[in-house]
Amino acid sequence: MRVLFVASGNKPDGLSVITHNQAESLKAKSIDLEIFAVTGTGFKGYFRNIFILKRYLKNNSFDIIHAHYALSAFVATLAGARPLVVSLMGSDVKAKRYYKYILKVLSYFFWNKTIVKSQDMKDSLKIKNVLVIPNGVDFNKFVQIPKETALSRTSWDRKKRHILFAADPGRTEKNYILAKKVVALLGDNELELNHLGNEPYEIMQYLYNAADVVLLTSHWEGSPNVIKEAMACNRPIVCTDVGDVEENFRGISGCFICSYQPEDVAEKIELALQLESTDARGQISNLSSDIIADRIIEVYQSILKN
Repeated sequence: MRVLFVASGNKPDGLSVITHNQAESLKAKSIDLEIFAVTGTGFKGYFRNIFILKRYLKNNSFDIIHAHYALSAFVATLAGARPLVVSLMGSDVKAKRYYKYILKVLSYFFWNKTIVKSQDMKDSLKIKNVLVIPNGVDFNKFVQIPKETALSRTSWDRKKRHILFAADPGRTEKNYILAKKVVALLGDNELELNHLGNEPYEIMQYLYNAADVVLLTSHWEGSPNVIKEAMACNRPIVCTDVGDVEENFRGISGCFICSYQPEDVAEKIELALQLESTDARGQISNLSSDIIADRIIEVYQSILKN
């Protein structure tokens, strides 16, 4: 089976980590997969790629075209890509009403199958035939390792306990303001708030394992992989009720859902700090990238069969 991924290539390393990892998991299943990277930003950037992709499709044959994120899906749709699978990732669903309406129309008339990452996204989009398939987690990469070993790969103060804010503070939807308020409220000089920035993906497993608590206070998410990766490392976690987090946390001791009230977040962090680890990894084995790849291949096969 020949598959073409259509996705933004505007990240510093090209594709987003999530899209790259999904591509690699499908290649591991013997899928012949190529990538068309949409480069350029803004309307002009994406519009130019319509004609480039159209020529590419004319000169190359694929069984399935799979676009990731709405803007790349628009490019693929207007380029005449068929059969077309579209994965909406979060921000493209949590949008204004008119934007959702466009997604509905395209999904109904032009896309062979639409995938979202959580039931929350499906409910927000209000399209019945949408499939919920979350992004997978590389269970070979994200494992629990000794804290001292993990700390040795960071620049963090070994004399302090650490909260890892698992996002870029510059993204307003991640709500870093709340995280800072909570740490100030806790008033513990031995507690340090760290956050993600431009760290290489290879170091992520060490950051999770070096953290005493992983924290995410987002206003919205699709299916946050940072949370699932931290769960695979058996880390205590505090997170707002976004995406599929509540579903994944259900029945797990040490993974706490919090409100947006600083006092509640602080209380949950204090509970999490009492734990050295959790048993979360065993509870999310169904989210391994290997299993998710099989589910995506089933989608491809169903389209080709019909």
